[in-house]
Amino acid sequence: MMQNEKQQEQPAAAPPAGGESPDTTAPTPAPTAETVVALNAEIASLNDRLMRALAEVENVRRQKERELDEARKYAITAFARGLLEVADNLRRALAAVPPGAEGRDPLFQTLLTGVEMTERTLLALFEKHRIAKVQPERGARFDPALHQAMYEVPTAELPPGSIAEVLQPGYVLADRLLRPALVGVAKAPAPSEAGKAAGGAVDTQV
Repeated sequence: MMQNEKQQEQPAAAPPAGGESPDTTAPTPAPTAETVVALNAEIASLNDRLMRALAEVENVRRQKERELDEARKYAITAFARGLLEVADNLRRALAAVPPGAEGRDPLFQTLLTGVEMTERTLLALFEKHRIAKVQPERGARFDPALHQAMYEVPTAELPPGSIAEVLQPGYVLADRLLRPALVGVAKAPAPSEAGKAAGGAVDTQV
């Protein structure tokens, strides 16, 4: 028993001088040139993919903003087109009043004043919602983006391709066409018609 106790009391092995424990970690080998090139290529690839993803997200955001802006701007398109006929009818009613008829009959004058006020209110509503009338002048250049040619008018008074007559005004909502203006377009008259317009025959002999 005494022998066993002596064996248990034997001291442990003394640590190395300096009190530091031995370093058993193996040194990390330096990366080779091929490894560095491969890592740099992977980093560049990941960075490129990240930039492309960010650009795609930005494009989607801008597209959604444009769609939302257009939805706000043109949400009343169908409703506005329905009101154009109301504006046309009010204008026709006022244009049908014979000259000098105003003020003769108080009842008629009251009705006429009511129609005029209704038209002004409607036009003010149009202006508020950026609905503008397209009313081309006679002699203005025909614009297919705003005008619709219904027929041609042979005339020497206006240059070919200009507006000779306006049948119906058009309207635009913001920068979008609601309805084109219906017009007649001038064209050069035939030689025989030009001679008649000048008051004489056309000499075709050489």
